[in-house]
Amino acid sequence: MKTAVIFGVSGQDGAFLSRLLLEKQYRVIGVCRNTGNAFLNNLDLLNIRHRIELIPSSIGHFDHVKQIVQEYKPDEIYNLAGQSSVSRSFEEPVATFEGISMGTLNLLETVRTLNLPVKLYNAGSGDCFGNIKGQAATEETRFNPASPYGVAKACAFWQVGAYRDAYGIFACTGLLFNHESYLRPAQFVTQKIVKTACRIAHGKCSELILGNIGIERDWGWAPEYVVAMWKMLQQETPDDYIIATGTTISLEDFIRAVFQRLNLDWKKYVTTDHRFLRPSDIATIRANPQKAEDRLGWKAKFTGYDVARMMVEAELNIEGNQLGL
Repeated sequence: MKTAVIFGVSGQDGAFLSRLLLEKQYRVIGVCRNTGNAFLNNLDLLNIRHRIELIPSSIGHFDHVKQIVQEYKPDEIYNLAGQSSVSRSFEEPVATFEGISMGTLNLLETVRTLNLPVKLYNAGSGDCFGNIKGQAATEETRFNPASPYGVAKACAFWQVGAYRDAYGIFACTGLLFNHESYLRPAQFVTQKIVKTACRIAHGKCSELILGNIGIERDWGWAPEYVVAMWKMLQQETPDDYIIATGTTISLEDFIRAVFQRLNLDWKKYVTTDHRFLRPSDIATIRANPQKAEDRLGWKAKFTGYDVARMMVEAELNIEGNQLGL
C-alpha cells in the first residue's frame, strides 16, 4: 500500500484527489489548517472523511511539515495548499504570496534535508502565463502573471524547477487552468452563477449580478484534473505539464449554458456592476495540453459547456438531498 500526504486536503482538488487515491488503495494522510466540521464539508460530500487520517497543521510551518513527512515517510506528497482565489489575492497579496511560495519552499526543503525517495507534486496554475494576447500557452511559453496569485504560483514553479535541477528531487508542477465542480466555494464565479441560477429557478431570488462577462477561459472538470496530478507522479522522470481542455469559452457562454439547463433566459436575470471588476484581468486565456496527452496519456473529456451542465445537475441533487427529496 502506497502512502500519500495531501497538503490542502479539504479543498476541491484535495477532496477529489483523496477519493481517487483511496480508490487506488492508498493510505491517505490529509493535512489542513482546521479539522473542524465546518472545514471538511467537501470530504463529507464525497463520503470519504472517515477514510482519511487528518492532521491539523499548516504548510507555512517548516518544523510541522518536516515532522509530518518524517513520521509518515510517504511515497507521494501533493502540495494543494494555499489561497486559491485570484480575486482574493488582490485583497490579500502578502498572505497569498507567503502561503503559496513559502509553503512550497518548506516542502522542497523538507524533501531535500530528509533525503527520502518521495515524489512531490506542486499545484501550479495557468495564471502564471498572464496575458499572452489570446495565444494558446504551452510549457515553453514565457510567464507574465497579472495577479498576486499568478506571481506567487510562478515563484513556486521556479522553486520546484530549481530544486529538481540542483538536488535531483522528483518534483513536478501541474499548470492547471480553470477547473470547476460542485465542491467549489460560493465566491468562485462559476459556483456563484450556478447557485444563484438555481435559486432563481426556485423563485428564491430574481437577479444575478456579475462583473465582466466577456472574459474567456478554458474551464475543465476538476475530478478529471486530479487524475493528471496522479499520473505525473507515476512517470519515471519528473516534468511540468499544462492541464487544460484546449477549449476556451466566454463567461457569457457559461452563463447561457447554466440557464439553458434550467430552461431560463439568462438575459432576463443577469446584470453587470463595475464593483465586481478586478483591478487587472485577462480578456482571453487559451491552453495547449498536447504534452499531457502525448506523455501522460491524459486528455480532458469535458469542456466548459459540460461543466456548466454538470454543476447545475449536482446543485439540484444537493438541494434535493437537503430537502429529503
